[in-house]
Amino acid sequence: MAEYSSLAAVDLGSNSFHCQIARVVGDQIYPLDALREPVRVGAGLTEDKTLDEESQERALACLQRFGERLRGFDRHTVRALGTNTLRVAKNAAAFLKKAEAALGFPIEVVAGREEARLIYLGVAHSLPVSKERRLVVDIGGGSTEIIIGANHRPQKLDSLFMGCVSYSLRFFPDGKVSKAAMKQAELAARTELQPIVAGFSRRNWQQAVGSSGTVRALADILQLNGFGDGHITPDGIDRLRSCLIKAGDMARTELAGLRPDRVPVLPGGLAILNALLSELDIDTMVAATGAMRQGMLYDMLGRFHHKDMRDVTVSQFMQRYHVDALQARRVGALANALYNKLTADAGKANEAAPNYIAWAAKLHEIGISVAYSGYHKHSAYIINNADMPGFSRDEQTRLSLLVLSHRRSLKRVSEKADVDVDWNLVLALRLAALLCRRRCDVTLPPIQARAQGRKFRLTLELDWLLRNPLTVTALRDEAREWDRIGFELNIKPLQELEATDLIAA
Repeated sequence: MAEYSSLAAVDLGSNSFHCQIARVVGDQIYPLDALREPVRVGAGLTEDKTLDEESQERALACLQRFGERLRGFDRHTVRALGTNTLRVAKNAAAFLKKAEAALGFPIEVVAGREEARLIYLGVAHSLPVSKERRLVVDIGGGSTEIIIGANHRPQKLDSLFMGCVSYSLRFFPDGKVSKAAMKQAELAARTELQPIVAGFSRRNWQQAVGSSGTVRALADILQLNGFGDGHITPDGIDRLRSCLIKAGDMARTELAGLRPDRVPVLPGGLAILNALLSELDIDTMVAATGAMRQGMLYDMLGRFHHKDMRDVTVSQFMQRYHVDALQARRVGALANALYNKLTADAGKANEAAPNYIAWAAKLHEIGISVAYSGYHKHSAYIINNADMPGFSRDEQTRLSLLVLSHRRSLKRVSEKADVDVDWNLVLALRLAALLCRRRCDVTLPPIQARAQGRKFRLTLELDWLLRNPLTVTALRDEAREWDRIGFELNIKPLQELEATDLIAA
């Protein structure tokens, strides 16, 4: 993969959108520019979980401005990720099409635990190397990520459905703060935390670190108002809590360091942080400068340096599900060769195809560990629903569909109108799995393959087919399967065999 001197990360958070640009020097990243806008798309999420027009307009206007700054960047050097609000919004797909047009680059949506992994990666690179296990907490606009890790490796990750925007809207409407409302918000947060408390308890880590806007804003406010020395403590939070309740209204709250854009979301963030300190027995928390966008930059850098977390995840899945590595290698090599032949006349190549072929070949049989019957369905389900560090939701969906389509019926995949299916990839993987059915190294005849629209042409040696009647039967079934979904798979020697069969009959 090519080397790049600059990278950019766009974080579409529920409270703020960020654009971070950095210079690459070896294995290090140095900030060049940063943009932030308090878009608060999480506030535009209606009761029926749709993103309202006003919040969409704010978001699109912001992304147009980001797009201007990123103009001229190679598309490989920009990664844009959506988080909790775009995970839950029912109209997220329609919004993302407009958002990508405004930004000028693709936008992915990540699962909560993948967001947590990227947060930890960003925080870890902003702190001195230490053998201590760190608890990292990130209170976002719509979700809160909690991670335990050491050095640059996360060891335990979770994402909870609570954030400073959602809690402020729910418990402190119109900025009104009362003792009862604060108690309700804290109780709700503590209830949310209960299932994970044991795994993230004090005995599992030595240092507590807070990430992103809410924690940093609270740390600044505590210090500037004499409630702390720059660290976050239960005592400091309690004093700030009393100030907010005494004021009764965020519009009347006077605190040094409280920015106007932070006013509407401060009480919700404070309630969540107070619950975290209490439930996880945190006596001191330091605020880190790193966040998800820095993690995105280091993750991209790792991909360029052949340290792609997605490859690590796939290898771990192979071990977990006892995949036949030799068979995976056979299928992958043949599928890649067939895909190259099918797309030789296509002009612009699908640069992501080699990755998807490699991943699909390695994972297409993981479902056998569940049951052989319908194993392709089990494999697809696991891929689509498992936590897969490094993968976005869109990548998991595409990989899941590719694995689902590698055998049997193509109807389910053809009906997925919301996913752009690369049918050349599907055919290459299906043929590779079919031709490698003996699960041993065999010498195949020269294969010619060509694709033109919805027509495929495949040529194999007639003598070889005559010696392999089982493959002939499978190829005939394959041609019929493609015909059912409106494609034509023409395998020339099969016509000659059919004519020979008719004459013999």
